[in-house]
Amino acid sequence: MHITSLEKAKKIKLDMKGAEGVYKQVPISREHGAPTFSFRVFTIEPGGHTPLHDHPFEHLNYIIEGHGTVFHEGEEHELKKGDFAIIPPGERHQYRNTSTNELMIMICAVLKEYE
Repeated sequence: MHITSLEKAKKIKLDMKGAEGVYKQVPISREHGAPTFSFRVFTIEPGGHTPLHDHPFEHLNYIIEGHGTVFHEGEEHELKKGDFAIIPPGERHQYRNTSTNELMIMICAVLKEYE
């Protein structure tokens, strides 16, 4: 068993082309004995965004704080605290914090092999 808090997970600035104002924490992963999923937490600063990208695996997202949009397959969709989203494998997407003064924080669950 592994029990932790988000405050204990190291916060690193996302170093990917096209990312702006994004930080990642990984409180649960294969490193902690997770048999299937890793839980990552992304914090996106006001006006920040993830890169426009795709990958060969699904990921599941839950908005913990704030609001913004997800650009998915040519359309932008509003997101707010409490919303869930699934991005299927191979679909281009980008998360954006549209706030001018609030953080957007989301959990992103992926298969542990992709962390």
